[in-house]
Amino acid sequence: MTKDKSSLIVAIVILFIIFIVFCNPIAIVGVGERGVKVTLGRVSPQSYAEGVHFVTPFISKIKVMNVKTQKLSTPTEVYTKDIQQAKISYVVNYNLMPQHVHEMYRLVGMNYVDTILIPAIEGNIKDVIGKWNAQDLVANRATATADILNKLQTQLEKKYINVTSFQIIDINYSEVFERAIESKVTAEQEALKAKNKTVQVEEEAKQKLITAQAEAKSMQIRATALTQNKALVEYEAVQKWDGKLPEYMMGNSIPFINMTPKK
Repeated sequence: MTKDKSSLIVAIVILFIIFIVFCNPIAIVGVGERGVKVTLGRVSPQSYAEGVHFVTPFISKIKVMNVKTQKLSTPTEVYTKDIQQAKISYVVNYNLMPQHVHEMYRLVGMNYVDTILIPAIEGNIKDVIGKWNAQDLVANRATATADILNKLQTQLEKKYINVTSFQIIDINYSEVFERAIESKVTAEQEALKAKNKTVQVEEEAKQKLITAQAEAKSMQIRATALTQNKALVEYEAVQKWDGKLPEYMMGNSIPFINMTPKK
């Protein structure tokens, strides 16, 4: 009898293992994931959190979807406002909203990246880039980036996708256009250099004119003063005198200023 019981227990264990393996009544939702229970084609009205969940074999199953932050980087080609073709390289970080995973599965399924995310990203990039001229876009990349991020967040929030960041990594134009831009920038720099030189020359000329006018005015004032004041003439002569008296052929020296006091 004991042997029969042991055989029965072994048989039950084997049947249980077979049941577990083939029927799979247990579903595990891992860290950073959410489960969606589907029963006879009907999606559950809630998302299942991390952990172990039991389902009815052959009737129910749990689909697991990632809710961690994920990165998407796919270059796309667009046209600027002035009809220049540009290849935009970007990086976007996003995640599914955990509380709405079951709704995403019901509306789109597992492949929401190709169905919703990428079309939204490319559409908004084309919309924003199309408002900028090619040369202005390079200088205003940060503004364009912020505009795209804002549009993505507003649009995708309604579709249960949270966009946490968006960055334009690179903007590549055709070689012909880039050479034209380089030539234009070089010409502008040369023009600015010439303008600065002109301003410098004009400023130097202005300073010289001011100095000349000041000297002329000073000379006029001195001339007027010397004309009106004879003593000032003698004072000026003393100021310039080197202390030597002029000598004549007869050997006499006479003062060139009348030193006799007036009576």
